[in-house]
Amino acid sequence: MVSQQSGLELQQQHDGFTLIFQNRVLLKHSSESPCLWIGHGKADIDMFRGNFSIKDRLGEKLALIDAEISSTAAGFDIRFSRGDVAQATLNVAIDAHDRLEMKLSNADSENNRMWLRLAAEPQDHIYGCGEQFSYFDLRGKPFPLWTSEQGVGRNKQSYVTWQADCKENAGGDYYWTFFPQPTFVSSQKYFCHFDNSCYMNFDFSAPEYHELAIWQDEAVLHFDCADSYITLLEKLTALLGRQPELPDWVYDGVILGIQGGTEVCQKKLDVMREHGVKVSGIWAQDWEGRRVTSFGKRLMWNWRWDSELYPELDKRIPQWKKEGVRFLGYINPYVAIEKELYAEAAEKGYLTKDYNGEDYQVEFGEFYAGVVDLTKPEAYDWYKNVIKKNLIEFGLDGWMADFGEYLPTDTVLHNGVDAEIMHNAWPALWAKCNYDALVETGKLGEILFFMRAGYTGSQKYSVMMWAGDQNVDWSLDDGLASVIPAALSLAMTGHGLHHSDIGGYTTLFDMKRNKELLMRWCEFCAFTPLMRTHEGNRPDDNWQFDHDIETISQFARMSHIFVALKPYIKQAVKFNSQSGLPVMRPLFLHYEDDAHTYSLKYQYLFGRDLLVAPVYEEGRTDWSLYLPQDNWINLWTGEPHAGGCEVTVAAPMGQPPVFYRADSEWAELFASLKTL
Repeated sequence: MVSQQSGLELQQQHDGFTLIFQNRVLLKHSSESPCLWIGHGKADIDMFRGNFSIKDRLGEKLALIDAEISSTAAGFDIRFSRGDVAQATLNVAIDAHDRLEMKLSNADSENNRMWLRLAAEPQDHIYGCGEQFSYFDLRGKPFPLWTSEQGVGRNKQSYVTWQADCKENAGGDYYWTFFPQPTFVSSQKYFCHFDNSCYMNFDFSAPEYHELAIWQDEAVLHFDCADSYITLLEKLTALLGRQPELPDWVYDGVILGIQGGTEVCQKKLDVMREHGVKVSGIWAQDWEGRRVTSFGKRLMWNWRWDSELYPELDKRIPQWKKEGVRFLGYINPYVAIEKELYAEAAEKGYLTKDYNGEDYQVEFGEFYAGVVDLTKPEAYDWYKNVIKKNLIEFGLDGWMADFGEYLPTDTVLHNGVDAEIMHNAWPALWAKCNYDALVETGKLGEILFFMRAGYTGSQKYSVMMWAGDQNVDWSLDDGLASVIPAALSLAMTGHGLHHSDIGGYTTLFDMKRNKELLMRWCEFCAFTPLMRTHEGNRPDDNWQFDHDIETISQFARMSHIFVALKPYIKQAVKFNSQSGLPVMRPLFLHYEDDAHTYSLKYQYLFGRDLLVAPVYEEGRTDWSLYLPQDNWINLWTGEPHAGGCEVTVAAPMGQPPVFYRADSEWAELFASLKTL
């Protein structure tokens, strides 16, 4: 047996070894059960409007059965081989932060695939891997990690997904996500994070190991352990970075998603405020113009104020701001080919290229756009200045920083890195461009931007995530329910700020948002860090927030509750920025000894003291949920409940199942909410 400081231990057997870190077995290797495989393959990747078909033409997969171990000052070098056929090296060491670092390199230039098997126990639970909409506990399934459109329906057994697949191969599957990340947390209380951005597939199906496939010839892994999940997340976010606190005005009401021009915004704002709705902002995504396609209302990607559609907007923005209402817009990292920003970028050489050296143009659904090459310093600075001048200087207090997941794998980048490797990293680079614009103008903490796409690095640079384009329906994989595991998965990946479009977005195949769905989504979002509506891609087909007095009254009441919770939410957001403790939390973060909490994916803790179980089925007036061992009080009735069991409670519209801890320091505030 060879041992090392800081809890690193390697036990050698006659036919292999066992690697242990902080009493967790991470690797088990023998000639019969090797932990490392290498091979070679050729990626076959096709993209259509952000939907990717990915296949691997795998030539060979070889088990490296022999392992030769040598000690180093900080750990071990392990040389794997299979006779003279193939070899790879794993350097294992304790870094300056007492984390375990593994550097895996494939010495054979012919091989560009690696499979590492981490030791596991059958009872392990696994969380993270970015934003996962269908599953929270990832045990039992493989999860390919590739940023893309999230898919429509996201369930191959559903009729909607079948329709989307038939039309554009856009139906997706359970693992399709805007925000993947090669990071997971084990119920053994360790995390594993890869530095790589290549295509990967983390397979948690086998009872005795996790097989991590890497489409590259080298990889760097980081591990750390803790005695509690809270401390583990603190360590993970210390590695990845943490989100700053949100602007104070965000908590002052709902941000209304409105399109159609200055007077439309004014009219809808007036109606909502007249009926008592607390409004903190207007989000007009078509502030820079619009186009209409067969998909619905789209935008004119030119990132300059459209003074024809929004006359006198430059004067109305400061007026609204004096009234406590901020104005938000929209931008993404592409420029429409028929407009002047594209012409300027093309002239300056700021767009990514095709293999012939021409500007690469991406088809986005009946129109084309160029990709600003954010790897080129001059292009990065130019686009950052577009944000500074056309958005910040113009007066916007926020925007949706959309897309980021569309980078084609056959485009050529200035930095020389293959686009297949840069593809996953692209959303974080896009986040950094927005973040730097805020920092350099002194607006960080004043201006909000929110993103749907992400990867490693988004923790540092993305001020707020949103869940993307859910269907305007009740489906588990792509409707209201899917937003909850998405938030919890991101929380366990180190990003603790998350919200969603109230009412969903995607309106296709005869689906239409009804009144009940919008009202249920509204009451759910009152217990998230940010309330914001969206009209959807086909607004005329969807029930909207101002369609009748009952709907407006729901928004009025829930916005008042959200505003009343402002000091509580701000405290939770502050904790996230200081220690990485997410705002929306899985129950086991605070109830580790309760085995039942590890399987819950449709309820969460909002901060430490509120337990929320949103109603995500149509026509329900009651709801069942699990209360962990504690003393709980029903937020709406004041009725006390003992924990450690499942309860069924009344859940009429406007009273989603919410409980608070009886001994909370915020109990008086919570008790006051039932009178609102």
